[in-house]
Amino acid sequence: MKFSGAVLIRLPKENNAPLRNYWATKINMTETFLSLLEKRVQDSSSLICIDLSPRIHDLSNPSAASALDFCLNLVQQTAPFAAAFNLNPAYFEIFGVEGMSMLKQVIDVIHNESTQIPVILDVRRNEIGSAAEAYAKSAYENLRANCITLNPYLGKDSIEPFVRDPQRGAFLLAKTSNAGSMDIQNALVLPSGSDSPMPMYIYIAHLAQEWNVNNNIGIIVEAAHPQIMSMIRSSVPEMWFLSSGIKTQSGELELALRAGLRTDGKGVLIQVPNGIMHSGVAPAQAMKELRDKILSITAI
Repeated sequence: MKFSGAVLIRLPKENNAPLRNYWATKINMTETFLSLLEKRVQDSSSLICIDLSPRIHDLSNPSAASALDFCLNLVQQTAPFAAAFNLNPAYFEIFGVEGMSMLKQVIDVIHNESTQIPVILDVRRNEIGSAAEAYAKSAYENLRANCITLNPYLGKDSIEPFVRDPQRGAFLLAKTSNAGSMDIQNALVLPSGSDSPMPMYIYIAHLAQEWNVNNNIGIIVEAAHPQIMSMIRSSVPEMWFLSSGIKTQSGELELALRAGLRTDGKGVLIQVPNGIMHSGVAPAQAMKELRDKILSITAI
């Protein structure tokens, strides 16, 4: 495969710790974020991650109350088919203090609906030291999220505060689909002592696998390019992917699943936008149909 606009970056030796499969470090699998996710996937027979971010154009009126009603209605209708829920705080922060209170309410309602449905806080944080510790405390203790999305650009010490507790998880940005993603993610890196350069997104996937000693780290691999998704899957066969950008009503769904699924038929969370509220089909019915469509492609 050709990597458009690729730039070769030689990595220093200290960034080339031996990559190891996380299965080499055994821990109690009943006490980790990914074991919670695996159990929910099994119980719901679903790989669907439902986006609850209340975009203004989806609301009956641009108010925090309308956004809260929108989210709670979606939770009530789709919870039986959700492997996880995803919330981007930006769409709550736009309503100020009231919006942040609303975010907490939505997460509390999800946990009241079922403590077995993971909540992913999609913030894509990138910090170190005490700031990272504070962000982790806010996400896990104040908001009660199960998982957070992170930008790994600052390295392992920026990730550690969020994954120290095996019951809390993180998805690390590896490959996205925005136009500027090639500026950095497609750069070729050459680990010290290696003669084989690899794209940055493969290197990040390897690091995520190496850091996943608590069975609580996955990677964000958006599905716009199934060939790249397949390359990443071949590189890290056991990792969980969080994937958006899939047009569920087209052939893209099957292409993405074939490219990203593990050999056990799991390993990919398909993020579904909340536009299903305006699809002309009741959200519960839409999610049931999508769940069944995924099952028809591969048995979970």
